[in-house]
Amino acid sequence: MTDDISRPSEEAVEAAILAVASQPGAARTVTPEEIARSVATGTDWQSLLPSVRRGALRLAAAGRLVLYRKGKPVAPADLRGVYRLGLPPAGDEITAP
Repeated sequence: MTDDISRPSEEAVEAAILAVASQPGAARTVTPEEIARSVATGTDWQSLLPSVRRGALRLAAAGRLVLYRKGKPVAPADLRGVYRLGLPPAGDEITAP
């Protein structure tokens, strides 16, 4: 139960998603595992995967992230199973009003 103290906030997870996805030299898409490992303070990165998924869904709904399944973009509501994360192509990002 002491792991809860060191859990990153949802905002920190979202920031990590965008930071890892935008790193120079990064692949076009990244895995949720890469994000979880980047924010984990110990070896228990697997417990962060649900937070990464929630953050990815929020960012995708806001137009700041693209979710991929089997190499094709997928709507947040249709996301199932294994997925990857990527930034929208340049100029396609939706900005909040």
